[in-house]
Amino acid sequence: MEQQWQRLDGTAIRRPIEEEVRSVLARETAHGHQLKVCIGTDSQVRAGTTAFATVIVFLRKGKGGFMYVLSDSSQQPMSVKERMLTEVGKSIEVAYQLCGLFTNYSIDMEVHADINTNPNFKSNHALKDAMGYIMGMGFAFRAKPYAFASSCCADKVV
Repeated sequence: MEQQWQRLDGTAIRRPIEEEVRSVLARETAHGHQLKVCIGTDSQVRAGTTAFATVIVFLRKGKGGFMYVLSDSSQQPMSVKERMLTEVGKSIEVAYQLCGLFTNYSIDMEVHADINTNPNFKSNHALKDAMGYIMGMGFAFRAKPYAFASSCCADKVV
């Protein structure tokens, strides 16, 4: 089953996300907006099901922003570290799929990981692996407290 992206208001995107993003980039640059894109994923475990939300956040310098959301879930039990790395994998998958478009439009992109930099938190056990994974793919990396795409935006919709 193909997953479907949607806008924050729940409106489904009826075309492939690459086409939607290409259209957004053309429109926004035509309006003179300077853009930055942040991609992140968050998850919540409820009753044995892990729900994931991946977001593509478009920031217009000085003019607000908007985002697209992709939700899915898994019945597979996961450790905290495994769940954090699954989140990162989902974000990297989207970033890799779209990075050519961002390069063509000279748009800065970051991948955000909902991983705490404080070693007193369980998610911190995945920090080095996540950072290596993201940076090894050639993407800019942000963790908490600077990873708002995952820790704030995706968190609100998961």
